[in-house]
Amino acid sequence: MATENISMTKSTSRFVLTLRGIWKGLQELAELIFASPTAVIGLVVVLAWVFVAIFAPLITTYSPLEQDYKNINQKPTAAHVLGTDNLGRDVWTRVAYGARTILSLGPISVFVAFLIGLALGLPAGYYQGWVDELIMRILDALMAFPTILLYMIIISAVGASPFNVVIAIAIGGAPGIARLVRALTMDIRTREYVAAAKLRGDSDIMIMLREILPNSRGPLIVDFLLRIGYAAFYIGTLGFLGLGLPPPTPDWGGMVQEGHGRMSANIWPVLSATMAIVTLVIGLNMFADGLREESMRYQ
Repeated sequence: MATENISMTKSTSRFVLTLRGIWKGLQELAELIFASPTAVIGLVVVLAWVFVAIFAPLITTYSPLEQDYKNINQKPTAAHVLGTDNLGRDVWTRVAYGARTILSLGPISVFVAFLIGLALGLPAGYYQGWVDELIMRILDALMAFPTILLYMIIISAVGASPFNVVIAIAIGGAPGIARLVRALTMDIRTREYVAAAKLRGDSDIMIMLREILPNSRGPLIVDFLLRIGYAAFYIGTLGFLGLGLPPPTPDWGGMVQEGHGRMSANIWPVLSATMAIVTLVIGLNMFADGLREESMRYQ
């Protein structure tokens, strides 16, 4: 009984320490954000689009798929604040629901890319030697393709769908992430606390996960945020090329592709979707750049 109580006490202490560590990390992140006007402006823009995506059913009047052939290619009116497209669909509604698409697929694809990049970059930087050579040569082969061309090849081969868009962006982004993780690992593996962990008898996997990965989180968080912006841009580009989400799914890139040939009759669908992509990408980049600039002051 005493042994069980001691074990439960240790588990509780570890849990409390973990929560304290998370809370401290959030406090440090908040301090970095509010110390940078650039990061604050970027965060406001991103949160505005997150709000639109979450509350799209409450801030729109129509369905994104609802067609009204009596009101085709309308200019902005009180009933349709951004007008209608060539099928009579409300442009503002499709922009709002399109935010859901891009703000879900973007972070998911980058998260999957980071999992792949960590799985490749950590052992490459930690073990070096032939392990590093093998992994790096595979990544070099992937990086030989222009990014958008690689996405086009993958999606053309497997077909356009949300899942395939995520996989394509993850595969295209993983090599750059792996190289960043490798460089950080090669630097951190020489630190004294890593040597101390080896003396304690910690396994290589635990050293990589407990010592190296947490101490490289700063550059990785900034890179993660930047890549969400890149992912949003590429999702829009794939949609414009007809390789994004299949219609009639609300998709900003698809809206530009559908409306660019009819701009003389109605510019609002293209203009609205384009401005949505631009503001989101700029907001994400400003947020990430502000964090990076502020974090570099403390290095």
